[in-house]
Amino acid sequence: MAIDAKTVGELRERTGAGMMVAKKALEEAGGDMDKAIEILKEKGAAKAAKRAGRSTGEGIIYSYIHGTGKLGVMLELQCETDFVARNEQFSELAHKLAMHIAAADPQYLDAESVPAEDVEKAKAGFAAEAEGKPEDVVAKIVEGKMDKWLAETVLLKQPFVMDEDKTIETVLTEAIATIGENIRMSRFARFNIEGGM
Repeated sequence: MAIDAKTVGELRERTGAGMMVAKKALEEAGGDMDKAIEILKEKGAAKAAKRAGRSTGEGIIYSYIHGTGKLGVMLELQCETDFVARNEQFSELAHKLAMHIAAADPQYLDAESVPAEDVEKAKAGFAAEAEGKPEDVVAKIVEGKMDKWLAETVLLKQPFVMDEDKTIETVLTEAIATIGENIRMSRFARFNIEGGM
């Protein structure tokens, strides 16, 4: 099937994929745009997984101050090379992530950084709320509420404020596939003067 340049251009605009990669995905999908996007996502996730072990010794410290001047975020976003660290696409990613942190107020970077005592305290609270129900039901309630709690407090698990169909982890995975290097957030800080947003 012949794929026209306009369709390739549309797919590139929607996904950020390179021209030949976009064309190949459209050919593989028989010209179906949505199927081509899914193919690119799968390939992107596979590429990201391959790059996950690579060292991220470069990057930027990005700062974002909300318009009121009472809310700010500092974010350390790492990549493999200084070339990517100076790339406009990388800076845009840092900006979007910092804006998300300002809006969503995550407490922890990833699930591994949540202190064990906070996890136990949350579990105990959820179990107390479900008291009086059968033990297996309590366990399921606690598990569901823990998943929800982690999605609210852990940055990588939060729904992205600019596209709630994606988590921050998904946004990073897509950026890795598009930019072509391992990218990771190593830390962040959110500063807020009460009533600042």
